[in-house]
Amino acid sequence: MEFQISTNKDKLDIQKVHEEVTATYWGKGRSMEETMMTIENSICFGLYNDKGEQMAYARIMTDGLVFAYIMDVVVFDPNKEKGLGKKLISHILDRADVRNVNTVALKTIDAHHFYEDLGFKRVGDSKMWMSIDRIKYN
Repeated sequence: MEFQISTNKDKLDIQKVHEEVTATYWGKGRSMEETMMTIENSICFGLYNDKGEQMAYARIMTDGLVFAYIMDVVVFDPNKEKGLGKKLISHILDRADVRNVNTVALKTIDAHHFYEDLGFKRVGDSKMWMSIDRIKYN
């Protein structure tokens, strides 16, 4: 399957992003105005097929040095279970402004195994927080 990942916000299918995110447990109740605010204030990623149709979305916030936070990772139906989520997160983790940060974090209730396969570990006894910690403080 051919695909392209872009951070060009003009390419995003914002209505579809809003529908997909608000269908999740973490985005339920988010207004379109709030979805727009998250897009405006984040680095956003769209994954597109060879026809330019958006198939997945994720966003991050990072300072490029100490911390990066991955949010709103969604693969749109009917594209689930095709490895696109892993390709999207791997792409994000390989960016220069994410690759070298001390900690990359995210929260999930139900995708721990998915993220563990990408190098994330659970944080303490939290049921949601996961991270990749590249620096250890002794």
